[in-house]
Amino acid sequence: MWTEAYDKLTNSEKEEFKRLANMLLTKTFIIRDYYDSREEMMKISPEYRFIERNFELFSEYFSFSGWDLRKDNQYGVISIENVYEYNRLKLDKFTTFILYTVRLIYEEEREHISLRNEVITTTGQIIHKMINLNLIKKKPSDRDISDSLRLLSNHNLLQKISGSWENADTKILILPSVLFVVSNERISRIYELVESGEYTQDEDSQENETSSEIIRGEGEET
Repeated sequence: MWTEAYDKLTNSEKEEFKRLANMLLTKTFIIRDYYDSREEMMKISPEYRFIERNFELFSEYFSFSGWDLRKDNQYGVISIENVYEYNRLKLDKFTTFILYTVRLIYEEEREHISLRNEVITTTGQIIHKMINLNLIKKKPSDRDISDSLRLLSNHNLLQKISGSWENADTKILILPSVLFVVSNERISRIYELVESGEYTQDEDSQENETSSEIIRGEGEET
């Protein structure tokens, strides 16, 4: 039983367990490698390591309330998914386009990555690629850009390295969790619609097709 393992934790570890259990439910993803802006270098997340060390405890604890905890060692991603498919976050069309675009950037760039998983881009590069893909016809408002990027960051899909979200030269770390946020089937469907020209940001009639969901911890294989 998870309670036996929990009782063996120190008081400070119990507090950390409670904090990180709530963080998982809030953010969906915990990432191993993150950028430390103070030291200007990639570091290993202590939160990730704590969950990794106590993975069985966390997993058993969440399973009692219908949550499935997963860990991908290759990319350093711990994720949580509701087995009843509850607690999904609905994304608007523009945020879905950004998510689709940053995933494409990540997949294109990781072909050149050997040992490391991080991919760095900029806000300007993301918007430029969206225009080239015919997802949008012109630069969106700064507020729309900022709101969408911040939302994805809140779920540990992106990390801002410097600057304001809406600035073109702002550096953004694309986290490997973008590979797990939606299924390949959903990504393929968006790709097909983009290639066929069936929708762009300005076509409200396709809202139901272009909106997407962050499914907690859904992996590539589904």
